Amino acid sequence: MALWDRIKESASTMQTQLLAKKNDLKSGAFRDASMAMCALVAAADGSIDPSERQRVAQLIATNEVLQNFDAHDLQRRFDENLNKLTADFGFGKVGVLQEIAKAKKKPAEARAVIQIGIVIGGADGYFDETERAVVREACFSLDLPPHEFDL
Repeated sequence: MALWDRIKESASTMQTQLLAKKNDLKSGAFRDASMAMCALVAAADGSIDPSERQRVAQLIATNEVLQNFDAHDLQRRFDENLNKLTADFGFGKVGVLQEIAKAKKKPAEARAVIQIGIVIGGADGYFDETERAVVREACFSLDLPPHEFDL
């Protein structure tokens, strides 16, 4: 199977698993960690162009699992995290990873945050190494083994 097909299949599988847990993913910690993860993946290479920002914002707005939350609130949280990362990527990443780590109290939510990172990273059909690396870092901040997610 070609890499492109594996990425699409993995993102699709993750989205299906997330939908199955949708009713369990309603906490503020999950919401905040998810938006931090989306921003981290979007800015994984240290920068983000307006079209990429818009694409990720659109994915957030249309993701069924995230529809448990107010779309404007999600957008605001995503933008806040993204602003931290674009102002100073190294320092911002520390804060964003701390936000992600808040989800580790509930293992199902922690796994869902990683799955959202994979879905966002693979949405363009190419889950590149910088995106994989930040999702791996998020795994460590959540005390989850990256190999559980094929990272």
